[in-house]
Amino acid sequence: MTEPLLRIDGLHAGYEGQIVLRDISLDVPEGALITLLGPNGHGKTTLLRCISGLMKPSKGRIEFAGKRIDGLEADKLVARGIVMIPQGDMLFPEMSVYDNLKMGAYLPVARAKFDENVERIYTLLPRLKERTTQLARTLSGGERRMLAIGRGLLSGGRILMFDEPSLGLAPIVIDQIYEVINDLKAQGRTILLVEENADRIIELADRIHLLDTGQIVWAGDGHELDSQQQILETYLGG
Repeated sequence: MTEPLLRIDGLHAGYEGQIVLRDISLDVPEGALITLLGPNGHGKTTLLRCISGLMKPSKGRIEFAGKRIDGLEADKLVARGIVMIPQGDMLFPEMSVYDNLKMGAYLPVARAKFDENVERIYTLLPRLKERTTQLARTLSGGERRMLAIGRGLLSGGRILMFDEPSLGLAPIVIDQIYEVINDLKAQGRTILLVEENADRIIELADRIHLLDTGQIVWAGDGHELDSQQQILETYLGG
């Protein structure tokens, strides 16, 4: 059996003595789209922060490509191919779209292929090509989110971690964002997706892990979740 690209085993983490994650274990196979689903404030973002090196777990282990990585600094993990696209945008507002994209290719291997890869980004996200010389602060909310995705893709990551990509966007823009995510899945990219809205991921995710109060309380595929009305009502409000 092939080892998963990312493996989390018995992970615990928290802030200032308060436990947020309790005994989290999950696998992310290469080429799969795995979703962390659950209400806000229940540990999903904390888990992504642990994987990306922005926070150190108190217990458990994280392995990536067969090697243990918990405790490594964030820059070392980006160099290994772990890319997090956080909530919101976190762009450089006074820089152009093009220059923001270039900031995503700061590793030498990504920088060497920037000219080639940025054209692929423009094909995937054509609105960015139309806005290439505009300052990031002048973009709409949806355009800023797409720019954040494009910048993340240009890092050359082996796994892309999206933290609530639909947060705060209009429904029509959310549709566009999820079209991009669906395209990335079709290309065989490995994706770990945090989301609060079950409707968006039931047909898309290969496997769903439901987090509540820092624990995985259910796991299965989208069709299984769709049939679990009690779970949907209890944890997701419908």
